Amino acid sequence: MRNRYRQTHFLKSARLPRDYPPDAGIEVAFAGRSNAGKSSALNVLADQRALARTSKTPGRTQLINFFDVDDDRRLVDLPGYGYAKVALEIKRRWQQEMAAYLERRESLAGLVLLMDVRHPLTDYDREMLGWCAHRGLPVHVLLTKADKLKRGPAEATRLQVLRELKTLHPTATAQLFSALKRTGLEMALAHLDGWFAWESEAAK
Repeated sequence: MRNRYRQTHFLKSARLPRDYPPDAGIEVAFAGRSNAGKSSALNVLADQRALARTSKTPGRTQLINFFDVDDDRRLVDLPGYGYAKVALEIKRRWQQEMAAYLERRESLAGLVLLMDVRHPLTDYDREMLGWCAHRGLPVHVLLTKADKLKRGPAEATRLQVLRELKTLHPTATAQLFSALKRTGLEMALAHLDGWFAWESEAAK
C-alpha cells in the first residue's frame, strides 16, 4: 500500500487560534492521553523516525503542532491529556485550547483518538468523544500498544470499545494498532487517505 505521508514535515506550533495556519484545505488531528503512544504512532504512519518528538516523560507536548503533508493537507498533533503530574491549571488550559480547536476549525476532517489497549475509554477519552459527537466530527480510535496483549484479549477489548462507542459516538470506528510491530498500519493509513480525499482528487 502506498504511503502518502513520507514527505510530511513540521510546519509550526501554536497555542491560540490566531497563530494557527490558515483554516483551509484538510486537516486530520491526533489526540490521546499523554502515555498512549501518540508521537510513536505519528512517526510510524508517516514512515519517519522523528517527525513527532517522543519522550519518556509524558505530557511534553504542550502546544498544537501542525505538519504539512502537502500544500492542502495537514496532520495535527494535539497536546496529550490526563497525565497526573501536570499541574491542574495547565490541564485546564490544554482542555480549553483543544476544545477551541475541535469546535471551530473548519478544515478539520477527522480525529484519530489514541488509547492504550490496556486502559481504554478513560474519562478524558469519553470527554473527547463527546466533543466530537456534538460537532459531528468523524473519529477513528487506535487501540495502541496492541503488542502488549495476546490476540484474544486484544480483540475482546476492541469489541468492547466498539460496543461502548455506539453510545458515546455512534459513527466512530476502532482498530488495534502497534507502532512497534506496525500492526494495523495499513488500516490506519486507509482511514487517513479517506479523510484526505485522495481518491476523489485522483478521479478529477
